[in-house]
Amino acid sequence: MQRTRWAAGALAVVLLVVGCGSDGAGGSSDGDAPLRIGVIGELSGPFAIWGVPARDGMRLAVEELNADGGIDGRQIELVERDTQGVPEEAVTAFRELAERQDVVAAGGIISSDVGLAVARVAEEEQVPLFLVMAGSDRILSPDSRMTFRTCLPSASMIVDPLAAYIGEEGITRVATIVADYEWGRSVEDAVEGRLRGLLGLDLMVEVAPVQEREFTSYLRRFQELDPELIIATSHPPGALPLTRQAAELGIDAVVSGSNSPAAAVVTEVGDAAYDRFLDLACADFEDPSYHELATRYHDRFDGFMEDAAVAGYGQVLMLADAVETQDSTDPQAITDHLRSRRFELPGYAWDLGFTANGDLADATPLLTILRRTDPPEGVNPGADWYPEAVFRSPPLNPSEP
Repeated sequence: MQRTRWAAGALAVVLLVVGCGSDGAGGSSDGDAPLRIGVIGELSGPFAIWGVPARDGMRLAVEELNADGGIDGRQIELVERDTQGVPEEAVTAFRELAERQDVVAAGGIISSDVGLAVARVAEEEQVPLFLVMAGSDRILSPDSRMTFRTCLPSASMIVDPLAAYIGEEGITRVATIVADYEWGRSVEDAVEGRLRGLLGLDLMVEVAPVQEREFTSYLRRFQELDPELIIATSHPPGALPLTRQAAELGIDAVVSGSNSPAAAVVTEVGDAAYDRFLDLACADFEDPSYHELATRYHDRFDGFMEDAAVAGYGQVLMLADAVETQDSTDPQAITDHLRSRRFELPGYAWDLGFTANGDLADATPLLTILRRTDPPEGVNPGADWYPEAVFRSPPLNPSEP
């Protein structure tokens, strides 16, 4: 498997092959027409705190590539659609992008319900699709060829880093809050299968609606257990209010999120977040390539570069590399290229590679805790907090659909 590496400088991608443009199977027939990439994003609703940064990461990559000449001399155009986290809206938007906007690929998906619905259409329409979060195990099938995970591992994989952390810290009392939708139930299955049988571990599970924001009654049921860790990874929209409410009840437990945006954690949880909120990350916040990328992101968007933004940026770079190297916008050529490479992307915690059906290969996500500290220069000026990596997962075995 070949490896593609990007420098961490101001302009983005080292494009490996410069093409001349030909037909759809061997190159572009559209001359100087823009190369369109779709954004199927949760830009409003409960998943917008992930969807907007993912979109902005894609925007930054497109702006930098266009400033450097585009792809094969063609400028790139983002065609953005807000799904609001509603699968039916997402399917309609994706079909419109595929059939009327002629996008070469689409990315930015956060919700598992949306990912499950759109991935089926991506196979039908033969349009490559990138997931940012969307970790339900059911999204990828043995026959998936168009859909690729890029940040959050599948639910069956994501419990392994937590299990390793539990073992390393000697934790014996764990509570879990599950959102009653595709991702939450998938994580619940993994928690039950991976943690329930651990010797000496007391485990308590509660289920709440995905729209729930008031967790006091659930947390009171946890109090008798006196948990050392509350897994809120299975309830992404609720992890932040749950953390604040647990602190208000005097529950002295670490709370795990699901790649929750750090800026949103600080805003919503406040002082209770520090030294308490444990989170998964596909971005390596300590890596110099992240610092350089995040500084450019802050200059452009005046905000902290979350790992959803790092993933959105990387999605565009990988697509650019595929189109340029293969001299083609043919979906089969693009997806074959993606599966044949490992990508050393700016800011990532591991070299990104894919299995035959688009799952993450050898993912090593980080567990981070928010600390009160000055961020690296330029990364998030004026802030007094930063994520600190406290645990690096061993390479995860890809799930088997």
